[in-house]
Amino acid sequence: MSRTLYHGLLAAALLSTSLLTQADPRDLEYLPRFTRAEVVDYRLEEGIERFYPQSAPRRIGGRLRVDAEQAVTGALSLRTYELPSGHGSGEAFAQARQHLQQQGARVLHWCEGRECGSSSVWANTVFGNARLYGPDDGQAYLLLQRAAPDDDTLLALYAITRGNRRAYLHVEALTSTTPLPALMPSAPSVLRALREEGHLSLADWPEKPEEAWVNLLGQALRLDTGLRLRLSGTAADAWREALLAQGVQAARLHSDASRGNGLQLEWLR
Repeated sequence: MSRTLYHGLLAAALLSTSLLTQADPRDLEYLPRFTRAEVVDYRLEEGIERFYPQSAPRRIGGRLRVDAEQAVTGALSLRTYELPSGHGSGEAFAQARQHLQQQGARVLHWCEGRECGSSSVWANTVFGNARLYGPDDGQAYLLLQRAAPDDDTLLALYAITRGNRRAYLHVEALTSTTPLPALMPSAPSVLRALREEGHLSLADWPEKPEEAWVNLLGQALRLDTGLRLRLSGTAADAWREALLAQGVQAARLHSDASRGNGLQLEWLR
């Protein structure tokens, strides 16, 4: 075989392999699929109105009730992945969360286990997908807003490991037909993220304290009255004073205005 023919056949083989390994168009281009996961549901819809909870949903009198939510109308794409045997939904959920946050996505709500409420409500009422029903302690939910210039898109992730050990990750992306503002996270999500990471960089928060954001951080601190924080950044002292005015004890708050711009939170254990 001539060298030219050999190289031609090799190039063709490599191209064929490349085509076979290209990302599935049903996947979001900015969220890689968990290894060996299979798509068991996939839909694209236009002009859809969705209500994404920022608290544990519940059914009262046959109607869905939440304490807070984000209502958005736009183009919806959703997919449900069944995870390979031997992998729980928590593993895929954590991988997706970390990947999206590394891209700058803002967490709006994050719950795990029984703090999310009833899995039956999430599966049958919020997402309309009975496949997602499982034990309450085997679930996790995440709502995010993508970073600019794609900040008109909300992402909702719901993970569940069912009683039969089958695990699923449900992913929805909804791009609003109108521009979205910088949306505020829920207080429990701020606390969970702080506990998970040990620190938070709140570059997308107002550098100088604003009432709504101070109320939010104060509420998060009231959910764990033993938590102590170091606030860093040029406006750290102003944030500390604003939180003291909210009734947060002075011993719980330390500030360091010399440590960079924006607002940084560090959990002092």
